[in-house]
Amino acid sequence: MKKVLGAGPRSGGPRANGMPELHKLPPPLGVLQERGFKVALVTDGRMSGASGKVPAAIHVSPEALLGGDIGKVQNGDLVRLDADKGELTVLVPAAEWAARQPVQADLARNQFGTGRDLFAGMRQLATAAEEGAMTFSHPLWTQQG
Repeated sequence: MKKVLGAGPRSGGPRANGMPELHKLPPPLGVLQERGFKVALVTDGRMSGASGKVPAAIHVSPEALLGGDIGKVQNGDLVRLDADKGELTVLVPAAEWAARQPVQADLARNQFGTGRDLFAGMRQLATAAEEGAMTFSHPLWTQQG
């Protein structure tokens, strides 16, 4: 049995889901790691704290909802996470990758309840995670210095 697991929850980015906290994922992944699994976490969602000993690529941008490559990753794909080089690579043939369409999650159930409807407008205005996931801006913040 191969002991490899890549946990890749997608559609957790600022526009899709408001970037809810994913801090509950690393502990169970750490248990699997202790049991001999090679484990990594790849997501367009966020974690405000450390991922512990589990290698992680968080805030992957652009997010799946906006057509980001994380939306093309499928079950069974091998993903190389090279923290030293800052690279995240899906190991599939280039032609197959180019032909894939990003998966669009059904987010209908995420639109109402626990304040979700209240903040729907903010999610629609949010910038990408790499730009701060902000719903407002100022011209001075975008000037290159």
